[in-house]
Amino acid sequence: MGVVNTEKLDMSVNAETVSVKKFAEALNLETIFEGRGSVTLNSISVSRPGLQLTGYFKHFDHNRVQLIGNAEHEYLLSMAKKDRDKNLDELFKRDIPCIIVANNLEMLNSLLTYAKKYNCPVFLSKQITTVLAHELTIYQEELLAPTLISHGVLVEVFGVGVLITGKAGIGKSETALDLITRGHRLVADDTVVIKNIGENLVGKSPEKIQYFMEVRGIGIINVRTMYGPGAIRPVKTVDLIVDLVKWDDNHNYDRLGDVKYKEEVLGILKPKLTIPVTPGRNIPAIIETAARKFRLDEAGYDATAELISRTFGK
Repeated sequence: MGVVNTEKLDMSVNAETVSVKKFAEALNLETIFEGRGSVTLNSISVSRPGLQLTGYFKHFDHNRVQLIGNAEHEYLLSMAKKDRDKNLDELFKRDIPCIIVANNLEMLNSLLTYAKKYNCPVFLSKQITTVLAHELTIYQEELLAPTLISHGVLVEVFGVGVLITGKAGIGKSETALDLITRGHRLVADDTVVIKNIGENLVGKSPEKIQYFMEVRGIGIINVRTMYGPGAIRPVKTVDLIVDLVKWDDNHNYDRLGDVKYKEEVLGILKPKLTIPVTPGRNIPAIIETAARKFRLDEAGYDATAELISRTFGK
């Protein structure tokens, strides 16, 4: 098996800042106080600050979203005002990302007072605490997953996520456009954001250019508007990499497919094919064939092995 290492482009740092509005929409939260207007996340963990409300801050991770449930709420109500104010001040002064009150509990005036003092966003959720904590973890895990920006096109062909790469001008977008007219679906053109989520490579388009495509000689088109919602897909796993290269008469291209090449992307190996491009070659049809062959390979069928067996016997 040949292995080619991927080019390490634009690896993200493990931190993301989202607007208060987007954060609330993603988790179905009610915004009580916008504060600084954004939430900066760099930990997938969620904290229930029970110990901190007693005044104990040793080993406290201020990078975590703080979640107030029934236990924390009742404890705050039971405290003397002086102690409650002191410990809430200590909590908010540590520049926490935000605080969420679960179970649609009453919003305490003292909590809002110190949130406003330190400009910290405050949210209210109807979810029970354990469910909300689970949803927060999943949301942050996806948001903070290791990320790679690939300059290529991601399409879904017969259910297979195909990442088409190659030098500028090789015909990646035109190939993808032909695949769309054949009934396949576009995920991202030009820029593909790839994340390693639970050891799966998941690709999507940057939000600002989602479903737009540049076609040389025509200009910018909106694939969803032009071809309908069936022609697009917002997110897809990257299953197969197809690298388009200019045909070189001096290069010995693979003809049997007996050597399996793979490329490492964010620590995960994915099958890779190198397809030479020359006038007259039907690249979209070749990619369709590659996707079908990928499915057969996954099922354990090897056409090369069968041909050799038929020709030379077992």
